[in-house]
Amino acid sequence: MIPVSFADTWYWLALGALLSYLLGCFNFAVLISKIKHKDIRSQGSGNPGTMNMSRTFGWKIGLINFVCDALKGIIPVMAGHLAFAGMCFDGGAVAVSDVSRYLFGLCAVVGHVFPVTMKFRGGKGIATTLGVFTCGVTCEVGWYFPIAFAFLLFIVLYIYVFEWGSMGSLIGVSGFTIWQGVIFFLRYSGRLDDGFAIAAFMLLLAFNLITWIAHRKNLYRLMGGEEHRTSIKKMVRKNRA
Repeated sequence: MIPVSFADTWYWLALGALLSYLLGCFNFAVLISKIKHKDIRSQGSGNPGTMNMSRTFGWKIGLINFVCDALKGIIPVMAGHLAFAGMCFDGGAVAVSDVSRYLFGLCAVVGHVFPVTMKFRGGKGIATTLGVFTCGVTCEVGWYFPIAFAFLLFIVLYIYVFEWGSMGSLIGVSGFTIWQGVIFFLRYSGRLDDGFAIAAFMLLLAFNLITWIAHRKNLYRLMGGEEHRTSIKKMVRKNRA
């Protein structure tokens, strides 16, 4: 590991964070729905995200939208990982990429949820967040990918069986957070008082705060028994129609 000081890296971290935010601001749901001669913001729940796109246009369009939004998380994570690979902050305690990839990924999610291009009213950030975590836990250890993919399939299965799209999404985000949190805990178990290690854990927590807050209305409706069902069967029938 090559030791670097924060004073020598903060500018690049800030630049990467800004570019990641701007990338997150681009909303594929709005673009795809306009290609389909509709505005997703006036359809269904009005949310410009994967779930509402799937309910409105069927699972194929929803899958395309999910992949595009996930890439908004994957690209910044890979950029953060590759740009700072082999570097650690002074003292050799924390890898710079452990902070940079989640900092950039978080900024992309913030851009999706609070886009300056849409008066700070965007989607709920699930697809982008899942893209961040799927790449974040596998970019260093490639054999983690089958596990990550299996977990994504579990989320789909949960939604298929219970038809609670919002809860399945939040379970996915929380599960990936715990997984990466355990990896960080084992990696830095003897240095948990290091400021950069604390920052890495705070970034993981921030993903959950943003996505759970973005879903607060869904949670209220769930508790009141009024939440919209997400039927994958109906999405499939919509594509066949």
